[in-house]
Amino acid sequence: MNKVEEFQELRSLLFSIAYRILGSVSEAEDAVQETWLRFDGSTTVPTSVKAFLSATVTRISIDVLRSARVRREAYVGPWFPEPLLSDPYQDPARSAELADSVSMAALLLLERLSPLERSVFVLREVFGFGFDDVASAVGRSEAACRQLLVRARRHMRAGRPRFEADRQERQELATRFFDALREGDVTGLRDLLAADVQMVGDGGGKAPQLARAVVGAENVARLLASVFPLLARIDVTFEPHEVNGQPGAIFHDRDGKVLHALTLDVHDGQVQAIRSVINPDKLGHLGPVADAWAIDGELKRARRQMK
Repeated sequence: MNKVEEFQELRSLLFSIAYRILGSVSEAEDAVQETWLRFDGSTTVPTSVKAFLSATVTRISIDVLRSARVRREAYVGPWFPEPLLSDPYQDPARSAELADSVSMAALLLLERLSPLERSVFVLREVFGFGFDDVASAVGRSEAACRQLLVRARRHMRAGRPRFEADRQERQELATRFFDALREGDVTGLRDLLAADVQMVGDGGGKAPQLARAVVGAENVARLLASVFPLLARIDVTFEPHEVNGQPGAIFHDRDGKVLHALTLDVHDGQVQAIRSVINPDKLGHLGPVADAWAIDGELKRARRQMK
């Protein structure tokens, strides 16, 4: 194979590594493109193209993450990863690790790690790279990488929920949730929510968002049942869709533009968390983006008309 063919064969893997390190579709795509430019411009023939490209995209992602962390510290409100509708890289031998590691909950836990811990965890724990390749990628000794992995595992285990192993069961619960949502059924929603469920939104100061997290099954159910019938009145629709490997939905305005992406964390037969990404900067890769402020104005007018 020539360079272009070798790179294209590994492109999905490179994106999947970068996305898990960065939590951003756009930044991951940029990291992959930069990896290609460095590969194309290199006169060295690597022993392993996979190891070379994986190391290159990891180093680029670490540099990007270090600068991104400064921006995230000044971020308005909760920060969530950019929603990913489908992971382009598939490996049947590691399907469980891949699915679990791309969830919103797991990516938010990864945010607690240092860039080096995060990269070592992603390469070793998620993609199964040998410690020699991991060490080469992050520029540390194998012994140091083992220590980084121990720390990363400890942080991840401390707050990491395990999702339903039965994908069909999880999807059936999500179907019931979205049916109840369409109907504004408070009781139906409440029965599906964990007692301490949290609903949180990420607007980044660029779109309307919840002032704070809404906590508790009763509060979340009543809020959902009151808001979504109003959204339907102003022709906002939603399409259930897997988001970051978990049940979710994409919401559109009357013109079909993307309003926000919603994800559900399902565990022990209940919805544990509901996360909504409405920041327009994080939705562009899903299609043309709606004017969330205009929708919010319509929503308020619809609410006044019903009083």
